[in-house]
Amino acid sequence: MAEVEIRPVVSTDIPTLLQFDHSCETTNVWQLESSSPGDRYDLHLSRIRLPRTLKLNYPRPYDSLKFNWKDHLLFLVARCEGNVVGYLVLDEKNEYDSAVLKDLVVSTPLRRQGIGTALVLAAQDWLKRNGISRMVIEVPAKNHAMIQLARKLQFVFSGFADNYYANRDIAFFFVNMMR
Repeated sequence: MAEVEIRPVVSTDIPTLLQFDHSCETTNVWQLESSSPGDRYDLHLSRIRLPRTLKLNYPRPYDSLKFNWKDHLLFLVARCEGNVVGYLVLDEKNEYDSAVLKDLVVSTPLRRQGIGTALVLAAQDWLKRNGISRMVIEVPAKNHAMIQLARKLQFVFSGFADNYYANRDIAFFFVNMMR
């Protein structure tokens, strides 16, 4: 694969980003089971293999990029061989000295080739240089590929929120304390 260049977004990138297929496919999902025996809550996460591939729609309206692309803490694009092939959006959470990864999208034919990893690592470098020591990844519970990426990059599962997205899906949160 060609070398990946990571740089801040510019307005002329937005039409290309909006053309990306923001959906993904999975053959695995994470199932959350909870119970409350007595004075405690028990939560159990299990990876479930599906009998067929499931197509996941993007959990939020990505067409808003054309209106709010300047409103984020950090908005990076990845380029290969002169073409924009992916992007990452971070928003700031001041009360916790952290940033939340809201969007990570790579052009479908180039997925699973390290572009998402390169974007996350570039964002972490930027955060460290700017005095932000904690990065949170927010991911739909059904997005197995993103959960695997978070685990690969040594993010730690830190919780979930039920009915988090407009489609009522569960969000998982993974945290990395950058040193």
